[in-house]
Order: sequence, then C-alpha cells, then structure tokens
Amino acid sequence: MKQSSHYVTDWLDKRAKLTPGRIALIDNATGSQTTYAEWNDRVNQAANFLRSLGVKKGDRVAVYASNKSEYLDLFWAAPKIGAILQNLNWRLTVHELKGIVASGKPRVLVYSEDWRTQVEELKPTFTTVEHVIAMSNPGQGERDFTERNAMSPVLEDVPDLDMDDPWGIYYTGGTTGLPKGAVITHGNVTWNSVNTLTSWSMHGQHKAALQLPFFHIGGPMIFMAPLVHAGGTTILCSGFDVEETFDLVEHSGITHYVAVPTMFQMLQEHPRWAETDFSKLELVISGGAPCPLPIMEKFWARGVDFKMGYGLTEASGNNFWLPPERVREKIGSVGFPIFHIDMKTIRDDGSTCAAGEEGELLIRGPHVMAGYWRNPKATAETIRDGWLCTGDVAVRDQEGCFSILGRSKEMFISGGENVYPAEIESVLLAHAHVLEAAVVGVPHETWGEVGRAFLVVEEGYDEDDLREFLDERLARYKLPRSIIVMDALPLTAIGKIDKKLLEAYEVTE
Repeated sequence: MKQSSHYVTDWLDKRAKLTPGRIALIDNATGSQTTYAEWNDRVNQAANFLRSLGVKKGDRVAVYASNKSEYLDLFWAAPKIGAILQNLNWRLTVHELKGIVASGKPRVLVYSEDWRTQVEELKPTFTTVEHVIAMSNPGQGERDFTERNAMSPVLEDVPDLDMDDPWGIYYTGGTTGLPKGAVITHGNVTWNSVNTLTSWSMHGQHKAALQLPFFHIGGPMIFMAPLVHAGGTTILCSGFDVEETFDLVEHSGITHYVAVPTMFQMLQEHPRWAETDFSKLELVISGGAPCPLPIMEKFWARGVDFKMGYGLTEASGNNFWLPPERVREKIGSVGFPIFHIDMKTIRDDGSTCAAGEEGELLIRGPHVMAGYWRNPKATAETIRDGWLCTGDVAVRDQEGCFSILGRSKEMFISGGENVYPAEIESVLLAHAHVLEAAVVGVPHETWGEVGRAFLVVEEGYDEDDLREFLDERLARYKLPRSIIVMDALPLTAIGKIDKKLLEAYEVTE
C-alpha cells in the first residue's frame, strides 16, 4: 500500500520550517532577497489563488512565460495542491503550441506580457482553458496574477499525494512532429535532488545562478530544486547575458554555474574573461551538447573545476558525476552514474556491451519519467523492461566511467564504418578559427554516406589549414568530404542545431 505524505511533496513548506530566515531566492534584476519563510508564504498564496479558480488535483496549469519569479512560484505552487504544471516552450511556433495545449487540456494558462501576441493567437483555439492569467497588465477578460497577493499565506486541506503523482509536463525537442510531453512525478523530482546532493556534495551554503529557461527540465532541476532541498540560494536571472554573468561570478558569490557550450564560448571571447576572478566557483557544468575540449581547457587553466554533464528531459536532469581530480584523466567523459541510478549500454540485439564497446545508453532509476503524456505508444518505445532507452551512443571503460559519443539517429555508416558526428564536431571546434560546427551524413555513390561539415568561422579561416588539422586527428573515414561555411547555423525551437535542415541543404556548384 502506498503511503501518502504532505512533507514528501511540499518541499518548500518543510524547508521554511527548518530554515525560515535563510535566503532562498535573489532576483538579480532588482536585487530583492526572499527568505524561505517569505517564499513559502508567497507560494501558498499562489496555490490558494489557483484553488479559487477551481484548480484541483490532476488539473493542468499551463505556463507560457519568460524567466520570472512568478514562474518559480508556480513551479512550487501547483504541486502543493496536486495540480500538474504544463510548461510551454516560448521558442515554439504558435502552430506547435496549439497542438500541445490541445493535448494537455489545461484548466488555466498563466503568461508573461512578452508573449501577449502569441497568447491572443492561441485564445480562439482554447477548449478547456477557463481562465487566462497575466503576470502583469491583464487584457480584457483576463485575470491578474497579482490577485494572489490577497490570498491567505496558509495552505489548508492539502490533498493526499504520493511519489507517483505528476509534478509537471516537460516537452522534448524534436524536428518532426509535435514535441512529446515527459511526465515528471513528485518522485522523479525528489530522487533527482537526492541523487544530486549525495553525489555532488551540495549543501546549504551553496549558491547558483539560474539562467536556463524554466520551461526546460534543466532550468529548475539541475541546481534550483536540489538547492531548496539543501537550503541553499538561487539567483534568478531573466536569461543569459555575458556582462551579467561576469558580474555574478565576481560579486554575487555564486559557487555553481551551468550553461551550454555556446554560452561558455561567448564568455571566453569577451574581454572580461582574462581579468575575472573565478576562485569562488566550485563547480561549472556544461550541458545540452558535447563541450569542445578547448573550452574546458581554458577553465582548467583558470583553476575552475569544469565538467561535462549529461541529462535529458526523460531522466530529470542529472545522471553522472566525475570527481574533480579525475576530470583531466578522463577527458571527454561524463563520469560515473550518480546515486540510485543504473546504467548500461546494449548492442542492437539487446545484449549488454562489454567495456570499451559502443552501444545505446540505457538508464534505470526512480528519477526516470513516468512516461509521455497521453502517448502510450511512444512510452512503450522509450521505456522497455524498466529501462529508459536514450537513443544516445555511449561507451564505458573498465572502471565503469561513461563517455557519450552522440545520438544513434545521427550516426551514419561510411564504407562500413560507424561515424558519430559529435566526435568530428568536437575536433572541428578545437580549431582556432572555427566558432560553430555541425556534421551530417549525406549520400555517396561509393561509400554509402560521407560527412558534410557546416561551419561558422572567424577571420583568418583557411580550409586547407583546417583539412590538415583534421588529417592529424581523425581517421580517414571520419573526415568530412565537403565543408560549407555559413553565417549562422539553423536552430530548432529549443535552441539546438537543426540537423534536419542541414541534411536537406542543397549544395550548388
């Protein structure tokens, strides 16, 4: 029999009782500081506001908003009453959002003013939305989120909740069809946090900047949720800004920072890179895509523990850890599985790979999603016999340390050899004059498929020099047969390189 517990699920209430006066949240735009007691009261008011609108356990609360404190309040408020947070990606088109909203059937939609035009386009398609709530300046017929300020800061009659109840729906990226909604449960959020705290040694004195978009699993799950668990401090940022980031590093006392490779590259190309003191940073993690070695080396040279992370929407964010003293020993590795997580790699026939053998990465643990929202077919294809099939190709060494080689769907076969674009991209990005790189397989009459590289380069780039550079570092079958220089690489709705468009790119002679 499952045992329900209010305090298993209402983290913020528990933390407010344990450390009421500790600073939980700092708004970097205004400098305002919020204690855990104040934050819990504010979130309780938001939960009571949702209740006043008829929201009950199991109802979806759609949020279409930029990085704002109100969004974080809703992240904690909806689960308090058993509602399910439906996170809408503002990088998607209105057409895509129409399908997602129709599938999620939210009872209310909360939005920030910068997406008002899109919301107006969406409104005629609503069939289940009873209330549209504006975080500021509500339009005709809309409710004002500030109405929550009149609500009681005490939350009563909390519904029975257990670890299997959904916390939120987070949508996966994709270049074809509608994104799939990964259902993340209370148990998933809890175990991701436990895994992170126990493996990464995070505690209440730690402080992290939150710049990644909140609609993405990495925004709230990598550092923010674990810090609430530990009683640490989150600094809320509206997004990524180079100057702001340097200020955070130098003056805010942040100890933990996460970003994607393009963000790190922008930092390292800025004049402030050479003069900034990074000594207070205890941990810097790169996620989203394989990080080029030169970026890592520049951080190491500054005495910063810099590691590649690996996470995916379906597995709640954090999965590996590599001790700082071993990062340079195992360059390119994401590390060892963290607590309460099982990993393996399998061959095409489903058998387990030996050490040193490439195969698909499978993950098992209590942090793995319950499934895709109202999509049993996709769920059954992705979760088999309790294992999450990631679609990523990985290899483990004799010690059990894993390296991610790339997406299995991106792999192409050239002359009978498996080629993983991520490996080639990493080498391309190590060249002094290559700023961005993407590799896809294209048809070839002799070899079946060969690589084509798409680059963004800087002044001084010379293709002959690059090819000589590649010849020294890659096997012949891995060398791109053609190189295309572009002003910018196309991106998907979630900001990743759109390789479907690159595969369809027509080369003119």
